[in-house]
Amino acid sequence: MKNFWILILAISVISCNQNKKEEEQNTDTTEMMPVEPDSGIGDGAVSIVDHYIMSVEKAHKKSEFLKHKAISFKIDLSFGGKQRLDGKITMLTNSTKIRIDKKDDSKLIYTGEKVFLCPEDANDKGARFDMFTWTYFFALPYKMNDPGTTWELQNNRPLDEIEHQTARLTFEKGIGDSPDDWYVIYTDPTENTLKAAAYIVSFGSDGDTSKAEADPHAIQYKDFKIIDGIPFATRWIFYGWTKEKGMTNILGEATLTDITFLKEEGAIFDTPDNAKEIIL
Repeated sequence: MKNFWILILAISVISCNQNKKEEEQNTDTTEMMPVEPDSGIGDGAVSIVDHYIMSVEKAHKKSEFLKHKAISFKIDLSFGGKQRLDGKITMLTNSTKIRIDKKDDSKLIYTGEKVFLCPEDANDKGARFDMFTWTYFFALPYKMNDPGTTWELQNNRPLDEIEHQTARLTFEKGIGDSPDDWYVIYTDPTENTLKAAAYIVSFGSDGDTSKAEADPHAIQYKDFKIIDGIPFATRWIFYGWTKEKGMTNILGEATLTDITFLKEEGAIFDTPDNAKEIIL
């Protein structure tokens, strides 16, 4: 009888140890950190590309920027030694409305759906470029995660004799009116701020981008100033650009002044009586 109870006790101990071992194995399996297909590590971890974008957005205080309703700034822009734009740009921080007041008293207004020129007989040459190109360059650090954007991290490239992380930005088909555009973004290796962007302009190419691909340009952001805790480049320099050489000859320059946040848009983007709608 004594031997019988000893046998029962031994079986119980072995069974308990086996159950404990199985529980530990199950726990280890559950808590293992899987490697995600997008190169993220761990359950819910972001991909390397997403981390890159988030780092740039954080460096430029995107969340703080978007807390403001609108922003305005004066811009003096020249290309090839000729003044291209001298005026004041006002835009919602989400870029859905834009107004440009030029030095010659003409105005361009984008209501979010339509573009208007004021007065009706003002020169509309270059209206699309003035309305959307310069505002995109200004807002680029806050638009990197827009719907339809596609990113690919690339090798470091030198800029001002410093190696910068670069990434290629392209767009899905049907995004905007120039989905064939691309950008090569340069970011500061320490601060993660956007320091330059190579690009092509494919608008009007009807799908044939060979001419644009043969003549890429680049914008370099310089002379950063802090406005309400947010860094803004107050000087832009435009260059020719090649994949092999990077920045080449200087093409133009812009100076930004009086960068000011607005609490409300008010009637700024209302269409004046003497304006006409233009098709860009």
